[in-house]
Amino acid sequence: MEIEIVSKKENELLDRTEVNFRAMHPMEGTPQREAVREKLATMMKAPKDRVIVDSMDSEFGKMETVGYAKVYKTKEAAMKFEREYVLVRNKLKEKAKVEKKAAATPPPQKPAVAAPAKSAEKTPEKPAEKPAEKHAEKHGEKHAEKPAEKHAEKKA
Repeated sequence: MEIEIVSKKENELLDRTEVNFRAMHPMEGTPQREAVREKLATMMKAPKDRVIVDSMDSEFGKMETVGYAKVYKTKEAAMKFEREYVLVRNKLKEKAKVEKKAAATPPPQKPAVAAPAKSAEKTPEKPAEKPAEKHAEKHGEKHAEKPAEKHAEKKA
């Protein structure tokens, strides 16, 4: 695998050098992040623990990978400015493990609440009204004739 530095930019505000690179790997698969970090560290004359490979991208069928890396001036600056998951990818930090509660401890239960007592008496319900009747009552109209009655009157 050969690595070519495409561009290099000093970022003094964040104490780092930002590097765009191209890795050619004929007859090989996509290079591992660790191998790329080692090569970039030797090329930039910096210890491996200050080199962070942010991203690497390979295209199908091409034997080259393009990427973006950052070389910090101090390890403390790298730990301060880099996102945690990028540090984990570059093996500079262990992934935070979330411990689950022991299965033997049951979850706390809420106290039981008594259901309200139902009364024995029921209120009488009104029969459901038809929409036409509601409309007629609302607008003060008499009940409309049924359509069959209307047709019988027209024919006669």
